Amino acid sequence: MLRTTLLTALLSLGLATAAVAETPAATPATPAVATPAAATPAPAASETRDVKLFFDETFNDMKEELETAKTDGKKGLLIMFEMDECPFCHRMKTTVLNRSDIQDYYKENFRVISVDIEGDLELTNFSGETTTQKDFALKDFRVRATPVFQFIDLEGKPFKNGRMTGATKDAEEFMLLGKYITAKKNEEMPFTKFKHEQ
Repeated sequence: MLRTTLLTALLSLGLATAAVAETPAATPATPAVATPAAATPAPAASETRDVKLFFDETFNDMKEELETAKTDGKKGLLIMFEMDECPFCHRMKTTVLNRSDIQDYYKENFRVISVDIEGDLELTNFSGETTTQKDFALKDFRVRATPVFQFIDLEGKPFKNGRMTGATKDAEEFMLLGKYITAKKNEEMPFTKFKHEQ
């Protein structure tokens, strides 16, 4: 029973099957002993962190966010439009946005803001007008389904081909999306073509 529980936990964490194979078999005389996670370190590139570290703190003033992005030498903003009961948002947060390599890359290149498409919190849009999160999502960006990842340039305009609706297949695809924008490939081709060329 303990062995089955441990194997399930290890597999759900995505550890290599070789690490699972090293777990000694349980016998009536000797209880099963799990290999500690520290004995099988994950590569630094895929270390798991708190997903909150992916997002920057915000006062919901998009003009101010742009100024901060410029001052910090970022390429623009990434807005994640989400809502509480969204299973695809949850999947992105628990399998992609909590990875250290994703967080480090996106934090280096963008200010990352979360907007609740059902939120009533006050927000100042890129034109300096006061609105709410839900009106900003719907009226300014026509967001109806979540998640939506919208890249915004330093002038407050959406990047050409800089919008992805839905969850990415995996962390590698989300990393590729960021590189597609930072390398300005979005100006030459759609993301699907860029992916096929990689």
